[in-house]
Amino acid sequence: MTLTDQSQKKFRDVLFGSARLKLYGWLSLATQIGIVVTGGAVRLTGSGLGCPTWPRCTEDSFVSTPEMGFHGVIEFGNRLLTFVLLIVAILTFITVIRARKQYKGLILPAVGLGLGIIAQAIIGGITVLTGLNSWVVGLHFLVSGLLIALASLLVWRIYSPAPEPISQLSHLSRWPIIIFGSVAIVVGVVVTGAGPHAGDANTPRNGLDLEVWQHYHSYPAYIMTGLMLIALVSQWQLQKSWSISVRALAIGTLIAVLQAVVGIIQSRTGVPALLVGVHMLGAALTCSVIAFQALALKRRY
Repeated sequence: MTLTDQSQKKFRDVLFGSARLKLYGWLSLATQIGIVVTGGAVRLTGSGLGCPTWPRCTEDSFVSTPEMGFHGVIEFGNRLLTFVLLIVAILTFITVIRARKQYKGLILPAVGLGLGIIAQAIIGGITVLTGLNSWVVGLHFLVSGLLIALASLLVWRIYSPAPEPISQLSHLSRWPIIIFGSVAIVVGVVVTGAGPHAGDANTPRNGLDLEVWQHYHSYPAYIMTGLMLIALVSQWQLQKSWSISVRALAIGTLIAVLQAVVGIIQSRTGVPALLVGVHMLGAALTCSVIAFQALALKRRY
């Protein structure tokens, strides 16, 4: 092997070695959550049409121009993050392929993340071309939620934690947590489409009664939180230790409680933009913890 070959091999091992899998797994999850936050910034600053066309930012430029001001910078910055996600997805996929004999079950989530990012770019374009239609904007967020769950699955399989004893009550809570959590997130997206932060000032809302639908959103969220707490207590009584399943339930319960607090405060203070942004971050984290809980409580021993 020549010196050049050795250098190339060392470079491949540094960039695509199996030791990088954990890093790329967490980067996949962090960037998927991150783009929800930047997407929230686009919505909450009224910058959804900061780049009024797609795939270009203007008819004559792929990048924002000084004349477009603050809104153009925000929207173009969010578009740029898509390329960061794509780079992470490519690095992850190549590393997964190279480590496929050592790590099982990683190819499908890695491929799904890559295809999902491309789909999100297209949906984002449709969002702009339809003038920030609230239903398309909602679909954009829901696909992000699915990609966050998929990235969580990737992280779980990379670490491949040993099976744990799962209490019967915790095991039975698994699907209800998934169902009520999913309903709460979907209805929350619908609620946003009815409120002041559905897009810019000229964006048509979906016409639903905001006050009524806030209650429809809160009920399944409260049920999900209660189920998480019940599962946590049951699992702690069984294991009496901070096992993977107990930690997943504890973190999920904490996030759910904080989400409820933020949601109540924002609804009673006129849904200020900052709190809505925090609530969107919480929703993204909720997608992740629900996925981790579903995986942790999958088997009963």
